[in-house]
Amino acid sequence: MKTTSFKAQALALATVLFSGMAWAGPDLGVAEQQATNWHAIIMFVIFVAFTLVITKWAAKQTTNTADFYTAGGGISGFQNGLAIAGDYMSAASFLGISALVFSSGFDGLLYSLGFMVGWPIVLFLVAERLRNLGKYNLSDVVSFRLEEKPVRTLAAISSLVVVAFYLIAQMVGAGQLIKLLFGLNYNIAVVIVGLLMMAYVIFGGMLATTWVQIIKAVMLLSGATFMAFMVMKSVGFSFTTMFEQSIQVFSQVHGMSLAEAGNIMGPGKLAANPLDAISLGLALMFGTAGLPHILMRFFTVKDAKEARKSVVVATGFIGYFYLLTFIIGFGAILFVSNNPQFLDVAKMAVTGKLELVGGSNMAAVHLSDALGGDLFMGFISAVAFATILAVVAGLTLSGASAISHDLYANVFKKGQTTPESELRMSKIATLGLAIFAMILGILFEKQNVAFMVGLAFSVAACANFPVLVLSMFWKGLTTRGAVIGGVVGLSLAVLLIVLSKAVWVDTLGISDTPINPFNGPAIFAMPLSFFCCWLFSVTDHSARAQAERKAFDAQYVRSQTGIGISGASDH
Repeated sequence: MKTTSFKAQALALATVLFSGMAWAGPDLGVAEQQATNWHAIIMFVIFVAFTLVITKWAAKQTTNTADFYTAGGGISGFQNGLAIAGDYMSAASFLGISALVFSSGFDGLLYSLGFMVGWPIVLFLVAERLRNLGKYNLSDVVSFRLEEKPVRTLAAISSLVVVAFYLIAQMVGAGQLIKLLFGLNYNIAVVIVGLLMMAYVIFGGMLATTWVQIIKAVMLLSGATFMAFMVMKSVGFSFTTMFEQSIQVFSQVHGMSLAEAGNIMGPGKLAANPLDAISLGLALMFGTAGLPHILMRFFTVKDAKEARKSVVVATGFIGYFYLLTFIIGFGAILFVSNNPQFLDVAKMAVTGKLELVGGSNMAAVHLSDALGGDLFMGFISAVAFATILAVVAGLTLSGASAISHDLYANVFKKGQTTPESELRMSKIATLGLAIFAMILGILFEKQNVAFMVGLAFSVAACANFPVLVLSMFWKGLTTRGAVIGGVVGLSLAVLLIVLSKAVWVDTLGISDTPINPFNGPAIFAMPLSFFCCWLFSVTDHSARAQAERKAFDAQYVRSQTGIGISGASDH
């Protein structure tokens, strides 16, 4: 295996992974089918074999719906926190934030903070009450005192929309990765990923998914830690030295004065449009507290105390991870930007700007090569696949729960089901979601899927978060208000993103000018969703609405104390 072939594959892989970022970018195209990459394949096979052994073990422990959805509530707070971190830390943000720091300096930190600020909301507002009120998922909480059928239907549909858009982006990235590693046809690669996803979820349920996420989190944190350690070692473990050297190198490679290069240590142009910046911040901050596959993890612990502990642990690991991406970005400035091996000289001659082989998104990949050579690049490739697989398994499980637990068991069957039939429906739903994901993964192969992750956060912030937080904290919320507010938030969020440049122009190619000039819908759709929840609740004077308001006190006591539940047995 020649080094150049290995590098070409790793670079193309990183391009694909970056397409899952939560902000829109140009069409990244299709990764070229490459010769076999043995370094990455060996690590990839070891990872898959190990996780399939875990799935076989988990299958023996998974005997009922509580085991399938929530691992029987038997996951510890620390394990759950690590699994949440594994579910949340993506290879896309690992590569993308590093690339933003590499190209824009301090501005890249804005995105790190954006992903981080959602966790205090989850910790102080959501985690404890969620665990005390729910059984399996978000819908259990919002329908606690409201009319079950319409509210569960809304929560399930909005959850499925979030899951679908998240899932498409992950499937495309995973399919391209398999294609690169094995030299397989893309369609076959997507089917392989779908089959692995089905195996983890159908046989192992939440227990297998949890351990896949924990293993992935450890691998990703280890790889990022090694890279950051080597960068800091080169500058004598001094941030001051790292920043000063970065400014000097930035000045040399971009042909600017030291004063101009010093601007990379301050806010720049990434947040030039205040409305887009605020909208992105709102989506990332409040969307985190509405992501169904993240919220579902709080039901895997035995009580509210462990739920709080898991958020604290997750916040620590996630915060540490995003700090590492910041160091890695500056490390790329030091090791990559002035190394001819990584520069695209031909492209630089045309653009007159610094261009990396494979594009600026390749900064972290080039850095892994510079710091650890081919073997470390192989490890990063395996980590990237582990990352995608962990996220896909969590998404599939939350989608299956929305279909089987909400729509099938509680809406269509009105609670008249047996645990066995619900578990059977869960596995059928998982099979259906996997086939659906494979089809969409194949259809969207050549599309820019960057907007889909942003859409997932935006829908969660505009549809799920207002209904969730008001149902837990506001006595006046009624079924009518919750349903109308949720539908307005969901519909407007999707409509505004479809009409934005990312979709209307870049993806659908309908015209050169977007109908909606703003990229993020949260600043418009989320306040309107809250307003509609309030307006249609306070104007609802029906007998049902009066009863729902009276039921709030009992719900509030349970949310605060957990009285009325008995840990895993309550499932």
